[in-house]
Amino acid sequence: MTGPTQVGFLFNHEAPHQVAHSLPIALALSRLRPDIAVHIFHAGGAVADEVRRLAGATPHRCTVTELSVRSRAARLAARLAGDNAPFARIALLRDNVDRFAGLAALVVPEKTSLLLKTRFGLPNLRIVHTRHGAGDRAIGFDKASGGFDFVLVSGPKIRDRLLAAGLVRPGGYAIVGYPKFDLLADRPPPPDPFGNGRPTVVYNPHPSPHLSSWYRMGQAILAYFRRSTDFNLIFAPHVMLFRKRLAVSIDRLAVARVGRVAADHYRADNMLIDLGSRASVDMTHMRAADIYLGDASSQVYEFLWKPRPCVFVDAHRTAWRGNPDFDHMRAGPVVADIPALDRALRQAQADHARYAPVQRAMFANSFALTDQPSALRAAHALSEWLGGAGSGGWTSPSA
Repeated sequence: MTGPTQVGFLFNHEAPHQVAHSLPIALALSRLRPDIAVHIFHAGGAVADEVRRLAGATPHRCTVTELSVRSRAARLAARLAGDNAPFARIALLRDNVDRFAGLAALVVPEKTSLLLKTRFGLPNLRIVHTRHGAGDRAIGFDKASGGFDFVLVSGPKIRDRLLAAGLVRPGGYAIVGYPKFDLLADRPPPPDPFGNGRPTVVYNPHPSPHLSSWYRMGQAILAYFRRSTDFNLIFAPHVMLFRKRLAVSIDRLAVARVGRVAADHYRADNMLIDLGSRASVDMTHMRAADIYLGDASSQVYEFLWKPRPCVFVDAHRTAWRGNPDFDHMRAGPVVADIPALDRALRQAQADHARYAPVQRAMFANSFALTDQPSALRAAHALSEWLGGAGSGGWTSPSA
């Protein structure tokens, strides 16, 4: 007599921004399939807090385990490198191979875990990718993206790009929507953080030096809003931007000093500076703002959950038109200096009617949402892929 099928969900990151993309699937699978033992593994810290918060709000049958790095040398290397190199993530995989060896599948929102197959002696471990975000960056469609046994994608855009690049095959993926959106179902609108009647802009720069507006224009953008009597600003960069002193791009070699936010900006009545709280990853700021200002972050698609004006800062003079890696820039005007930014913001509400149909089409292509919660759709897809009881006749929408 054999025991239950063992399925693991791993959150191997120092920041909590990936948790909402796959934890809801783990909780749904544990309810859908009593014959499956669902294990949630995490790396502790802020990730543990987010796992506890989300898992504690929903009935489930999962076991939750904090993993640790056992090697003293690896812990020392991770402390010395900070977040500029993923030593701790890699060491955690290596030091916990025994936890993963007996799994029928391991579900992850990132790609570092593929090292279990290629470097750490588990070539037959089946790994499922939930991805995190629905953005356009080239790194989301690189060679490593094709190393998974099964991929859960949010919509036709992701499917089509993966298929075109030969990174998935029919039967190796399912379109399931966006589980992070499920978490908004019972949440009231966020309060207005300013209460002064001005339009609120959320500025959301990416951490990658070769893509982000922060390193070349970010300080000037903050100074513009500090002087403004017309706009409020929520400064909510990608959660990883200010975790580093030096930022290093992994998809294209580039290094830049991150810098600091001046104290005056924190004291300004029309500015809210959030360098990485829960509100910066759970869509609180995206829902509170009237206008999105960004560059390469996939969070623009989360902002478009409710279509509103967008402005994009291209600090690198990118040839973005017709480039799928920058398709999000079709959602609003693209500017390259502060005078153009000022004009675009002042015209944003009036110009939105021109961009709204484009935004709606982009959102529908990125997120194939239905009346059924996305996490439950993903759990059904996993159930069917794993085989056995509990599929309930559901057919994977992977065509």
